[in-house]
Amino acid sequence: MWKEIGGREAGQIRPNSFANRVKSHRLSTLQLSNYKEIVSPHKGSINSLQVDLTEERYLLSGASDSSVAVYDVQRATDYEGGGHIAKHRSVFVVDKQHEHGHKYAISSAIWYPVDTGLFVTGSYDHYVKVWDTNCTRVVMNFKMPGKVYRTAMSPLAASHMLIAAGTEDVQVRLCDIASGAISQTLSGHRDGIMTVEWSTSSEWILVTGGCDGAIRFWDIRRAGCFRVLDQSQSQLGRRPPLLKRKVSISKSLSAGQNSSVKPRAPQKRSANGNGVRQSSVGRIPAKGSVRQRLHPGMLSSQDRATAHYGAVTGLKVTEDGMYLLSAGSDSRIRLWDVESGRNTLVNFETVRLQTSKPIQLATTQDPAVVFVPCMTAVKAFDIWSGKTCLTFRGHYEYVNCCCFSSQDQ
Repeated sequence: MWKEIGGREAGQIRPNSFANRVKSHRLSTLQLSNYKEIVSPHKGSINSLQVDLTEERYLLSGASDSSVAVYDVQRATDYEGGGHIAKHRSVFVVDKQHEHGHKYAISSAIWYPVDTGLFVTGSYDHYVKVWDTNCTRVVMNFKMPGKVYRTAMSPLAASHMLIAAGTEDVQVRLCDIASGAISQTLSGHRDGIMTVEWSTSSEWILVTGGCDGAIRFWDIRRAGCFRVLDQSQSQLGRRPPLLKRKVSISKSLSAGQNSSVKPRAPQKRSANGNGVRQSSVGRIPAKGSVRQRLHPGMLSSQDRATAHYGAVTGLKVTEDGMYLLSAGSDSRIRLWDVESGRNTLVNFETVRLQTSKPIQLATTQDPAVVFVPCMTAVKAFDIWSGKTCLTFRGHYEYVNCCCFSSQDQ
């Protein structure tokens, strides 16, 4: 890195290029820390992890022993090994002994996006609960019709306070914190919903993945889903950046303006041979022959499309909102272009994924790397080539979730 620092000081490397090189160097040197340890109070498998979005300081974890814990990952509680090993113990723990605690496994634990004063948990006991962090009390309860697999809140939301809940029921439920009631249900899946994810480019767009193998896009302001991803619809690689596309469009427009001859529409002779009639292209058809345009989510062929040969177990939208990563029980990882809704055919190297429960994916901010729990390890893949960059080992049992924080490496 000293060579890059010297080049930046001499003005030979641009600021953006230097920042990208530093980020890639830090990613390539990621490894199990020998100087930092998070002491877990959980006695079961950890199903959910999230660092708060405001300070990137507090880590929230939910486990299968019905407990949820919060850690301060920047300030250690004590030190060992002559002050070289920092121990981070939980700030507080809420378990099943708590008067308002969950009775069964916690499958999802997320922070309220605006601040750390609230957090949300979903459990197999059919409840979604909103907690006050300061007094560890439940301020809101939502009863679900089945086991809760995943909950999510939009990081961009300024007009609503909705919690999207995916359960073993076929409907996605939107729980409104402002009113304390379930404000909306989204119907379309034919089996339970294992994962839900809000778009990072619009507060109104929700993405869901079900046990029926379908990935559906919803605009919560309208009825029905507006897109169902089909693994047979594909494009080769990612689309060109927006700047390049604008340049190519402007070139084509200038070329069209320079040309003086305008192409004429094709003409055909009439039956009597005396006149000419225009082709049917662009002609307005008769009223009776107008075919009604159905909503894409309502077309039978598209409605039954599948994104995976099995349940969709994980979803992650990239930070720029342009691509979607999905994982399935068929042990496949797919990269989708959100604008076109097509599979980009990135061939991720062979992995083994869990099939019985949801997994939590993580990406870098670039986005350049995706972190995927693969049985007892976590693998880092290059998003655009699908090649394995790093493999993190150290767990003795299956890994269910992972999260990435660029603030505290």
